[in-house]
Amino acid sequence: MDEFAYIARDASGQRVTGTIAAASRREALEIIAGRSLFPVEVASKSPTQQFKRLRRLSGQVLAVLYGQLSDLLRSGVPLLRALDVLRKQSTRPALTNVLAEVHHDVEQGASLGEAMARFPNIFGEMAISMVRAGSEGGFLEDALARVAEFTETQDDIRKRTMGALAYPAFLAVVGTIVVIVLMVFFVPKFEGLFQNLRERGELPVMTELVLGTSQFFQRWIVLVLAAFVAAGIALRQWMQTESGRMWRDRLKIRVPLAGKVFLNLAVARFCRVLGTLLRNGVPILRALEIAADATGNRVLGAAIVTAAKDISGGQRLAGPLAASGHFPPTVVEMISVAEESSTLEKVLLEIAESLERRTWRQLDLVVRLIEPIMLLVLAMVVLVLVVALLLPVIKMSMTV
Repeated sequence: MDEFAYIARDASGQRVTGTIAAASRREALEIIAGRSLFPVEVASKSPTQQFKRLRRLSGQVLAVLYGQLSDLLRSGVPLLRALDVLRKQSTRPALTNVLAEVHHDVEQGASLGEAMARFPNIFGEMAISMVRAGSEGGFLEDALARVAEFTETQDDIRKRTMGALAYPAFLAVVGTIVVIVLMVFFVPKFEGLFQNLRERGELPVMTELVLGTSQFFQRWIVLVLAAFVAAGIALRQWMQTESGRMWRDRLKIRVPLAGKVFLNLAVARFCRVLGTLLRNGVPILRALEIAADATGNRVLGAAIVTAAKDISGGQRLAGPLAASGHFPPTVVEMISVAEESSTLEKVLLEIAESLERRTWRQLDLVVRLIEPIMLLVLAMVVLVLVVALLLPVIKMSMTV
């Protein structure tokens, strides 16, 4: 008997988690269904160490994988045969092993989405949710093609952003190192020179602060660096918990400048996934559930789940989304008009296209602003140090 961890939803849409013992994944699904729960994710709690250590593959590799699988299925190749073909032609050992496991699970009766859910660090929540919806709705080829497009777009954004942030990051690292070296090795050499002014109480306040900071760095720099490293490790571990992920996602949409970019990307992904699902005949409540998981933001996902409950009570979609406060008013208004004209799926896809174009422009603007901001901050720090060290020298020369 293996132990399986599951995430499911009850009849009211509430999220339910737990563990069960079962001989196979199929039996685990039957047990969950027998408890009147709708399984969202079921994964073995005891995967091999090999798969626990796997890191997510690059977006380009995954996009090619999804695209090739979609093309094979569209050409009439059975799923098991398509997975076997992709496994044999893969040149990456990690991907080969994962595809072998996915092939085995599908052969044992699991759906493709359920098999992929065993490797959330490889495929990601959005891809798993879309594939699961495609399997249930009979449009798996289209779902895989859409996931390939999403993945390629996201990988392109990530590469563009990382490339644009490379120089500001370099400035930040070099500037920090320069300031630390100045404070630890350069500034202390002036302390003896300013001793007379300090004894007479004529040392400028700015200089006193700089000298005090320098002394602090000399005594405690190792402990400060160790504390930063320890705090970073602890923060990273906490981010793996549900509360940590919720806090991170809430921070992402509230941070100045970049917060609006993150929010618009999540809303655009929600609109595109929901529009695609509705266009392929998936019921709106099920589509909302999948779209909530596919947003990539737990705060937004929770608001969508709440909206789904209100819709099951007879309300329209626009009202609950507006009440959450996370959706732009223009998006809510367009959804409201689309519901009245029965063109919701078409308008949702148009909203996604518009939001993505607008977000690319905002992202470029944010990235362009970071570089001058970093240069300004670095220049101000150096200016403070120079002025703090020159003021006593000027005062002594005037006294002489």
